[in-house]
Amino acid sequence: MAIAFRASGPIEQVRGNLGLLEELPGTFIGSGFNLIARPDKHNNKPFFLELNATHEILQFIAIGGDIPNRGSMQDDVNLHGVRYLQQVSDCTDHSQIHIEPGLWLHVPQIQDPPSDEAYVRQALIPHGDSVLAQSTFFTRVNGGPQIAAVNSTPFTDDQIPDLNADPTKPVDDPEYLAPFGNTKLPAECLPQGLDDAATIRNPALVLQATIAGQNITQTDVIQISSAAAGGIVNIPFVVKNANATRLDAIFWIETVQRPNGQEFIQLQYVQRVILDFIGIHWPHISVATLVKQ
Repeated sequence: MAIAFRASGPIEQVRGNLGLLEELPGTFIGSGFNLIARPDKHNNKPFFLELNATHEILQFIAIGGDIPNRGSMQDDVNLHGVRYLQQVSDCTDHSQIHIEPGLWLHVPQIQDPPSDEAYVRQALIPHGDSVLAQSTFFTRVNGGPQIAAVNSTPFTDDQIPDLNADPTKPVDDPEYLAPFGNTKLPAECLPQGLDDAATIRNPALVLQATIAGQNITQTDVIQISSAAAGGIVNIPFVVKNANATRLDAIFWIETVQRPNGQEFIQLQYVQRVILDFIGIHWPHISVATLVKQ
């Protein structure tokens, strides 16, 4: 009986199979910003706006061998990818905020069903959520990233707007909007000169400020959404109390050149998860800039 033998190939072959994920294997460390409006029944309030300046460690390990998907309507295809562990803590008191194991997969062009090359992220979150999101856009460009605004305003649109689109029905209750306009940013670990209200409204400003003045010579861009393929599955408590319904994110893998000509790899991302409670869609937005060690 034939036995499949799937040992790791040579490192250059492994990297080549990863496509735009090729620079991820390794450890990235850096900082960012986290914004979440969460239910607050414990204090008899509709919600609490929590802001954190964050410290993050994101580790990627390449899966060396092929990942064969067996075909019945077409021949087998091989996927390739990396597994990761994300650990996020508050940069001031070092309390744990988030831990997430998962996978990034490079999927080749498929004949049946017809689909183009894609990238897929699978994530497990200890609150009781499982996420599968597929790329909606990816490319390699010369120069730095084009980081567009992402709106944190809660809304009641029938359809969730895309990551960089504004809602058509933003919440206009002054009591609900007040924390988004009068809460102070964390005092430490964020770039200097950020406007509090503007940054809370658009956390992507943290990313723009962090790379101001850098010479970024190349950027790999991968945009993903759980609305494109897959989705989010939650335990019943999450569904009833703060249902996570959609994830959208953009990852920028950047080559940065120092004044002395040396280069290093930098990873930036913006992520928005929609939480639904009390009849409102609440954007939970995380951003970070991490340097490969």
